[in-house]
Amino acid sequence: MMMRYRLACYLAGATAARTGDEMSGPALLLVGLAVTGSASAASALLAGITVSAAVGGPVIGAVLDRAARPGRLLAAALAAYAVTLLLILLSLGRIPLPVVVAAAVLGGLLGPALAGGWTAQLPRVAAPDGLPRATALDALTYNLAGLAGPVLAGLVALLAGAPAGVVVSLTLILLALPAAWALPGRPSASDDGSATAPRAAPAPSIVDDLVSGFVAIASTRPLARATLTSVVSYVGVGMLVTCTPLLGDAAFGSPHSGTFLLTVLAAAALAANALLAKRPRLLRPDATVLASTLALAAAFALAATASPVPLVAALVIAGAAEGPQLTALFAIRHREAPERLRGQIFTTGASLKITGYAVGAGLGGPLATWSLPGALLVAAGCELLAAVGYMACTPPSGRLGWRPTRPWARAGSGT
Repeated sequence: MMMRYRLACYLAGATAARTGDEMSGPALLLVGLAVTGSASAASALLAGITVSAAVGGPVIGAVLDRAARPGRLLAAALAAYAVTLLLILLSLGRIPLPVVVAAAVLGGLLGPALAGGWTAQLPRVAAPDGLPRATALDALTYNLAGLAGPVLAGLVALLAGAPAGVVVSLTLILLALPAAWALPGRPSASDDGSATAPRAAPAPSIVDDLVSGFVAIASTRPLARATLTSVVSYVGVGMLVTCTPLLGDAAFGSPHSGTFLLTVLAAAALAANALLAKRPRLLRPDATVLASTLALAAAFALAATASPVPLVAALVIAGAAEGPQLTALFAIRHREAPERLRGQIFTTGASLKITGYAVGAGLGGPLATWSLPGALLVAAGCELLAAVGYMACTPPSGRLGWRPTRPWARAGSGT
């Protein structure tokens, strides 16, 4: 019963934090536009709070890995992120915009805590035999947040004004604090029941931990392969999201229909991960990463037709692929990450994916202005490139059932 309660508490906290995070981006766009009247200023706020994730992710993860009670550190990061959103709201229009954007950049350093920082704690909450199902449920919170966040931002702004959207966003993040604070701590050295614990070796510096985390990702083939594939794949996803207003206009006569298309995408991802949560044995993580990436390539190519029925079908296929891809990625990280570097590997992976998404979003706008079908075909090409990267990282024997190894286990790390 306690295990079930802890997992429910974890999922509730993760859902609140991630929904607040997904809501914060659209809310900042809306409030930036409402206060300044400039689309450039609004996009600068969003770029500021996302661009620093690539730097903050590895550091946040390394600090979480060193903490005896990582949940309390996670709670502090959530609180600081919420305070950043409040400061942006209070200062926008009152102090120079570059100062506000600089504050957003500093807050963005903590962004990966809302994603990978939570997921890295999952093995301390779920029983080992229940981890596959718990992983699918965890991925489900991302899909639910991706579905609810933008809708809430638009609805609250419509009913109560753009600033209210930011307030609701940071409130959701603050509601996750108790669940984060209560997360189980790291087992102590004497938890093995021995009368005396051996003297601990000198703790490595945080720089050493950062280097070890990047080495673990790069030198462990399943981690390297999944990370490379997901990052390149998210470049394509970023392009698609940027194109959705133009797709909505081309297919349905209104740019606002792009929101409907994103809802279809998120709903399909939610349904696919709900199925995996109910039947976790259906998931074969390594094969799923490749299959979902190829499905995304096909979906983006189909979306290039910009015709209503094929377009909706393309978004359904894309969502049904993107959801399991995320679940498979988490499963691979849980399986391959050493315990002492788990937080860093998850937050670093989240940071890299955010960066890939940002690159795709930045490229998608100019490409779509040049040619909307051309932009979507380039996005499909990114997915094919991601699949090629996957295959390049797989030895010939692996294509017929290669089993990964864990280099740190041979080194005697004990994880």
